[in-house]
Amino acid sequence: MIRLFFSLFIISGSLTVGAQIHHWETVVYDSMKWRYWVGTSDPGTNWNTVAFNDNIWPQGQGGFGYGDNDDRTVVSPTLSVFIRKKFNITNRDKIQDALLHVDYDDGFIAFLNGEEIARSTMPEGNVLFDQGSNGLHEALLYQGQAPEGFLIREDRLNELLVAGENTLAIQVHNDNISSSDLSSRVFFSVGITEDLPLTYLPVPEWFTEPFAFTASNLPIIVINTNGQFIPDDPKIIAHMGIIDNGVGQVNSISDPFNNYDGRIAIELRGESSQSFPKKSYSIETQTSTGANFNAALLGMPPENDWVLYAPYTDKTMMRDVLAYQLGRDFGKYAPRTRFAEVVINDDYQGVYVLIERIKRDNNRVDIATLQPSDVSGDEITGGYILRVDKLDGNDYPGWTATPTPLLSGENDIMFQYFDPAGEELVAAQQTYIRNYMRTFQSALTASTFTNTVTGFKAYLDLPSTIDFMLVNEIGKNIDGFVFSTYLYKEKDSDGGKLHMGPLWDFNLAFGNVDYWANAQFAPGWMWNDQYRMFWFRRMIQDPMFAAQLKCRWTELRNSFLTNEYFTHKIDSIAGVLQASQQRNYTRWPILGTYVWPNQFVGATYADELNFLKTWIEERLDWMDANMPGNCNLITGITPDTGVRIFPNPFTESLFIEVDNSLTVNQFEVLDLTGRCVFKDSFSTQFEWGGDNQSGSRLAKGVYVVRITQAGAVTVQRVVIQ
Repeated sequence: MIRLFFSLFIISGSLTVGAQIHHWETVVYDSMKWRYWVGTSDPGTNWNTVAFNDNIWPQGQGGFGYGDNDDRTVVSPTLSVFIRKKFNITNRDKIQDALLHVDYDDGFIAFLNGEEIARSTMPEGNVLFDQGSNGLHEALLYQGQAPEGFLIREDRLNELLVAGENTLAIQVHNDNISSSDLSSRVFFSVGITEDLPLTYLPVPEWFTEPFAFTASNLPIIVINTNGQFIPDDPKIIAHMGIIDNGVGQVNSISDPFNNYDGRIAIELRGESSQSFPKKSYSIETQTSTGANFNAALLGMPPENDWVLYAPYTDKTMMRDVLAYQLGRDFGKYAPRTRFAEVVINDDYQGVYVLIERIKRDNNRVDIATLQPSDVSGDEITGGYILRVDKLDGNDYPGWTATPTPLLSGENDIMFQYFDPAGEELVAAQQTYIRNYMRTFQSALTASTFTNTVTGFKAYLDLPSTIDFMLVNEIGKNIDGFVFSTYLYKEKDSDGGKLHMGPLWDFNLAFGNVDYWANAQFAPGWMWNDQYRMFWFRRMIQDPMFAAQLKCRWTELRNSFLTNEYFTHKIDSIAGVLQASQQRNYTRWPILGTYVWPNQFVGATYADELNFLKTWIEERLDWMDANMPGNCNLITGITPDTGVRIFPNPFTESLFIEVDNSLTVNQFEVLDLTGRCVFKDSFSTQFEWGGDNQSGSRLAKGVYVVRITQAGAVTVQRVVIQ
């Protein structure tokens, strides 16, 4: 069967192919007079039906709210407003589809002739007058954006819309009674199939006709909820099919599902992002009976938990993808991603990013599995993934680990049990990890915190910490070191230390933010902000940690982390999105429009890309000039002692020559954490690398060569490229 998809927010009913729509007209405008009921009491159980007598309700001009620029009828602060509009249809046989646009703050449910046709940011089921919405949602029209559109297809419309009088009923709810605003502006438009004289009213200036989506160079993800609205919680059961014919191939919506074709559970995800009209989702792949099913979606290793992320405020649509790729290029695990175009209930939703969830997994966070029976010895010491974030007592309960002493002016840190979740950990395991975190933090705040045996280095893995710190600083991530910050602990038998990462949530990084001190500008450190975790401010006070940070930065900048690296990555991703971004911004026409919390608003997609490139280049230059630490504390470079080390940098072989041939000389190679990775002895000449030694097998980067001659030591940095 041919699947045709259109660019509106929600489609009620399944697709039928009828006559072609010639043009659109608007039957109901927000500014018309409506009957309304302020939700200080129940409006009546049948308030949304055709038969309801609304003559006792006041009449006012829409929209309804608290009297700012998007309200014509002012109401007192309330949790809800109920509005009704009767309208006449005179050419029913010439109407194919209908479009409902609602501009709202904070949630709404819409009914046509008593039947629900749209819902957003609201609980499931019947919602009473004294209930709040499921969260915050800001109105869009006053910001210069088009309101959210909800398309009612022909087969569903045939069940609801009649010739003659019809009733449109909307209930709008605030998140809470103290909310500063309430908005309710409603438009109802119809698609006319013939070239007839204007029967109703012209469409608003911001109105965009649906467009057909037929094919893409990206994979296509198709989700069918069987008429259910997707809530914030709990997940609903739906079907998902994925079309992926391979790199360089065209994916058509008429192609069979060839990557996935089965059951999923789906819900909304995110916090502030739920207020955007383009929604993100959490997805679980399941068997037909509802059990977890590990699926290898779009070439990624099998799993059952996935994120379908909707880039909206990030108009390049690539900041998360760029940051995770950077983390992997640093040599650490970061979530894999794939771009796709998404259709939900026959409604084209635009460009999305399918992302792996952070999980314990041989292909993801590769640490031991912690079983409920692991309550003592080595078994209890590892297999924990933790998160620093706002506490969520339902999904991810946690605790506050206060160090002794708590540094002056610093705040406690809230930790969450992430994987295993809190309810999966037995009491002994919860106690162990809480005590470990408290002990680690106390070692970090103690006066002896720099001691390699009793200080923080005995608990924390420095390479992962430094790399985590650098990636967050490159992006100047507003959420870095405070929200969405993940860390994990190995078992003692595997090293036992706490590792920082994986990376997560960079959509407001790389200059895409207009709040919080200097976050939007290239200069300045995020770790030095008093609101962030105190760990990094404390560690920088250790000269050796600062030296390792500086050496790692120097190593990266002398290897792959060039300005050109980012230009190439951005241009490569933009090439992949060249056609799909145009469809996305036809569906969501926000280019040139401020979307919270944009610092920069480009008129075109190219403008957004150029800003990202320029911002990153300025950020790297600032970090070069301001990186703390003295790398010589690690390398200990000494004056010339008759030792020649060449060539430097090198690719295959490094040669060492010494003037003193009377002793056996020691040759050592150290990485920037001070760990010896190679050791040998020689007389006057030595070749490291080539066919005989391991130089060419080490990863590219900066190393320290140490030559010991009868007690005299020569130390020099070398670069493998």
